[in-house]
Amino acid sequence: MNTAAAIQSPTGAQSKSSPALRVLGALSASHMVNDMMQSLLLAIYPVLKGKFELSFAQVGLITLTYQLTASLFQPLVGLYTDRRPVRYALPIGMSSTLCGLVLLAFAPSFVVVMMSASLIELGSAVFHPESSRIARFASGGRHGFAQSVFEVGGNTGTASGPLLAAAVIVPYGQRSVAWFALAALFGVVLPTLVSRWYGAQHAAIARSKAQPAPTPAYPRNVVLGAIVVLLVLIFSKYFYIAGLSSFYTFYLVDRFAR
Repeated sequence: MNTAAAIQSPTGAQSKSSPALRVLGALSASHMVNDMMQSLLLAIYPVLKGKFELSFAQVGLITLTYQLTASLFQPLVGLYTDRRPVRYALPIGMSSTLCGLVLLAFAPSFVVVMMSASLIELGSAVFHPESSRIARFASGGRHGFAQSVFEVGGNTGTASGPLLAAAVIVPYGQRSVAWFALAALFGVVLPTLVSRWYGAQHAAIARSKAQPAPTPAYPRNVVLGAIVVLLVLIFSKYFYIAGLSSFYTFYLVDRFAR
């Protein structure tokens, strides 16, 4: 049985001891493509700075634009899909990333670069909540294992994006970004297959006997407190990550360029 057939197969829900490994693999590959596209934008800051003669403040504005897009839209998307699951959210998100990449490749100005950054991050904001949900759904009860497989793809994409940018975009210029649209197109097709599998599984569960709502394990104030702590930790993490990804590259270029 090939991967596409396995993903599209609607037969039965996974048992608690049997995660849908092919679906998790497809999700991980999609996550790799998504995060690779995100890291490309950061990696080509020197190219964009040189071509458009950007100041460091303008580079910071690009970073602010895509970070705000992700920060604002991702929780909104998660809230909406919690109530009304969107079957094809994954390919819709990757389509936005695809459009952002093409726009970035042919962007004639700083404003258009910011628009392309917003589209890339909008795609990521749509992709992540639903893909995490599907990974949990396909876990067969092994939630930690499923999330780890999913994250491996994202980390691989984040690591490989700058290497690909150095090999392709730096020597051939801004227009070469368009070649990566092929990878984004693959990232549209593969999640479409995952979405078909998820839709079939979700419909099968909806037709079965409704389960009673689970009793919360912790009081509401404890949950809210834990969320606040997580938000503080995430803020502190991305505060220095944004600084490293946006400006440390320029320091290295200035310090070690020959």
